[in-house]
Amino acid sequence: MGTNLILVFLLSLCSISFSQECSRGLLDDIDFPGTDITFLYSPDVNHCQLLCTEHAACQFFTFIRPDWTSDDRHFYCYLKSTPSGQPKTETSLLGVTSGFSLKNCFPYPEHCISQAYSNVDFLGADYRSLFTSDYEECQRVCTQDPGCKFYTFVNASFQNENIRYKCHLKFSWTIPRTLLVERTAGVVSGFAQRIQTPYPFETACQGKLFSSTDIRGSDFENLPAASPEHCQTLCSAHPRCTYFSYDSSDFKCYLKSNANEMVTRSNERVTSGLPAHHCQLNNSWVKDVHQGVDFRGSDIRFELVDDPEECQKKCTQEPNCQFYSYVNKAFRDKQFWRRCYLKRVITIPAPPKVNKLAGVVSGFSLKNCFSSAHPV
Repeated sequence: MGTNLILVFLLSLCSISFSQECSRGLLDDIDFPGTDITFLYSPDVNHCQLLCTEHAACQFFTFIRPDWTSDDRHFYCYLKSTPSGQPKTETSLLGVTSGFSLKNCFPYPEHCISQAYSNVDFLGADYRSLFTSDYEECQRVCTQDPGCKFYTFVNASFQNENIRYKCHLKFSWTIPRTLLVERTAGVVSGFAQRIQTPYPFETACQGKLFSSTDIRGSDFENLPAASPEHCQTLCSAHPRCTYFSYDSSDFKCYLKSNANEMVTRSNERVTSGLPAHHCQLNNSWVKDVHQGVDFRGSDIRFELVDDPEECQKKCTQEPNCQFYSYVNKAFRDKQFWRRCYLKRVITIPAPPKVNKLAGVVSGFSLKNCFSSAHPV
């Protein structure tokens, strides 16, 4: 009996070790069929692997390369998961590359993507355009512009002569956005304490909030947010945002764009404000603990802990965790008591769509490539 228990224990340890091992290798012309969570667009397999690494549930992936010929799908990154953490099957398939999440790798992967992709268009997410002499200059402009995360440059061989040498600067979210915020008795939520505001400027600033005030119209996006200060950080990060309104009744952050006027009205449940540009916005909001609030979804895993403070500490210590929700004894269902849910969303720059297009060059900002000397 004792021998059997020891054997079960050793097998359990082997299983845990196997499921948590770091697997950096890529498998060309190998497909992991089925078990898809979702698909996103990626310009190459290395970017696809980073998407899988940052997705809360992704364990492995299959990327459809540009040389795929079976149909018109290219640059598709299929994120996948199974209860065992391993693909159910592996099959040979030309034009795809598969691999595994790097969640368990140390050091945690950097987000430096320096490659330029010829004849590849990052479609959408434009907020500004200008003419530059070449794609290198376009990349430099993108790197120096705080809002730019990736770009597409139209070169001298493009079919339409009128837009040759045009540099399109593009935006995507690189700060955590909770996907759903709702009131739930017995749940306490908050953020990892190492979350940084988007850009490290030497000049500090507080920003401007208008309590019991709604700014009408000019919405271009609305997102869940935990507080007016969280909403202000989102507005400050987006290059199109000129001001915002935060509705505390449903935790909605309305980002607005209107450089000509700001029409206000009184509303007790709404706080509005202005973004902070070219300064270090106060990020004390990440220390706030939100009682009776649940950050739904985006779970990495849960652990059993005794209080919200310990849950917050777990999230801060976990490199992959950005925010958390803790279930206390006021929650209606006992089986969930003491659960600390560690959560994250993708923050790597990610184009909304990637296409083949002759005469263009696309790439990413190099901000993160200088992170060792200048933390971003």
